[in-house]
Amino acid sequence: IKKLAKEHEVIVTAEEHSVIGGLGSAVAEVLAKEGSGCRLKMIGLNDEFGQSGKPKDLLAYYGLDASSIAKKIMDFVQ
Repeated sequence: IKKLAKEHEVIVTAEEHSVIGGLGSAVAEVLAKEGSGCRLKMIGLNDEFGQSGKPKDLLAYYGLDASSIAKKIMDFVQ
């Protein structure tokens, strides 16, 4: 993470569960300790109750399918 933060302006994490206490939080902790100027975009579930359904439908519902993730990243870097 430290090496990537030195080589890139943005780091993106994507996970299929809550962003609270997940991978994004761990990356944010490392970046904060290092005082990195690298921006971080965490993509995952917000703090809300989950839904039931088919995996493909749930990924789309929560914005975790490929096209939604790509859009979130593009919006963030622009």
